Amino acid sequence: MLKRYEKFLDEFNKKIARYFKKHSDYICCKKGCSACCEVGDYPFTQLEMMYLMNGFRSLNDNLKRTIKQNIDSIKKNRVSTHFFYKCPFLINNLCSVYKYRGITCRTHGLAYLTDNGMVKVPECVNNNLCYSKVHKDNEFMAEPIKDNLSLLEITGGETAKRYKLEFGLSKSLIDWFP
Repeated sequence: MLKRYEKFLDEFNKKIARYFKKHSDYICCKKGCSACCEVGDYPFTQLEMMYLMNGFRSLNDNLKRTIKQNIDSIKKNRVSTHFFYKCPFLINNLCSVYKYRGITCRTHGLAYLTDNGMVKVPECVNNNLCYSKVHKDNEFMAEPIKDNLSLLEITGGETAKRYKLEFGLSKSLIDWFP
């Protein structure tokens, strides 16, 4: 299943790269910018977690230890079922498992149309980052990406079906850890 998922990701990454290129005038994402990883919920499916853990296993022991400490700290300080937290894989403002990151991470930074016709903009628009030039007073003044890039839409979409992928349950990244 992971081999098929990697092929799916190859195709998906090319599609996402075209979207980032098309909207490059509005996107501020660059290496070292970690605003999207500092406060979030990070939904991951079971298949994405299996893939992410392959990346985790490839890390050196010091990084693994740091990530485990981050996970323990988040779980220890948790105050509710639904909450926002810093991604435990974010180390020195860089994703320690970037190649293995989830679909939500891959699409973050893009503005797209949801099924109900609303434009979903990245949270960093509120920090004068992505799309802030064309998003004022909750009005989006540019052409958003027409594809719905929500996790549910992507994992249940035609490309996923073509690769015969079963993504399984989806939950917050931190909830995958005991």
